[in-house]
Amino acid sequence: MAPVTNRRLLFNAYTNGLPQPGKATRYDGSQTIDPDTVPLNGGFLIKTLVLSIDPFIVEKMRPKTPGAQLPAYTIGEPIEDYGVGVVLRSENPTIKAGDHVYGVQGGAYPFAEYVIANDVTQYRVLEKKDKLHWSVYVGTLGMPGQTAYCGWKEFSKAKKGDVVFVSGGAGPVGSLVIQLAKMDGCKVIASAGSDEKVAFMKKIGADVPFNYKTENTADILKKEGGIDIYWDNVGGATLEAALDSAKLGAKFIECGMISALTSYPQGATRNLFTIIPKQITMNGFVVSFLVPKYEEEFYRVMSELIASGKIQYGEEVIPSLELGGEALLAVLTGTNKAKVVIEVAKE
Repeated sequence: MAPVTNRRLLFNAYTNGLPQPGKATRYDGSQTIDPDTVPLNGGFLIKTLVLSIDPFIVEKMRPKTPGAQLPAYTIGEPIEDYGVGVVLRSENPTIKAGDHVYGVQGGAYPFAEYVIANDVTQYRVLEKKDKLHWSVYVGTLGMPGQTAYCGWKEFSKAKKGDVVFVSGGAGPVGSLVIQLAKMDGCKVIASAGSDEKVAFMKKIGADVPFNYKTENTADILKKEGGIDIYWDNVGGATLEAALDSAKLGAKFIECGMISALTSYPQGATRNLFTIIPKQITMNGFVVSFLVPKYEEEFYRVMSELIASGKIQYGEEVIPSLELGGEALLAVLTGTNKAKVVIEVAKE
């Protein structure tokens, strides 16, 4: 085979705010690769099919800092997230040509059409369920789904009749939390930032879906009589409203605080003292620490639920790696319609 273009999305410059396409990130089509002859040095060659766009990407667009939870990107190298690809060639006995692999270690799958990999521990060979597109494996069957499933199972201790509030309820994490809570017999209040997203939350079972841009979160929570469990994807003023409306002994599951990534500057949470008299349990978590405990259960249970249609999901497929910078900005500003995935190539 003659050399082909290895399309990439590169980290271009540090950012102090929202990452602007063409500035923080840069599309590059100058690199070429010959898939038939490129040296593998004991590794395997992956053709990327789909890539995930997740908010944590922006946390890695900073100078390298000792002790940071997430490793920083290197300027001039591809940004990274979770991805699925097909193995074209392999010199590793545990991975064979034709295998479909999911990059699992901390979202360290390079944004490149062709990837030469050596560390098999960074990849999981996938068993595809009929009719499911590979994009599902970076969404509801990938890190976002694992985040929702592992966090809910570990921390919610939900009881039938509990009132659950989910912020960011139309996203890939929040939408699965809504459905898991309904399966446990809970009443679910859920917020999102557009009427289209509200309609999706209603479709998947939310009892009280609302648009936080047109309705007051505190008023909605007060009207519904308080909450037993809060799944937090947002932080900021939404967290304050949840604290005010928490019942005695409420459980707060702190999954993310996207407001801290997109709103500058951030002030202190004014009512954090509420945790004490209300005896609120607040758990922050990083999904990678929980995955070993739940991984096999997750794939066994969720694969069947999704394939059968009992769990629903939404996707917004971006048809080109060249649009990756715009896709990231949409996720961070909430203008995306559903879970954003980039379709890099067909099989």
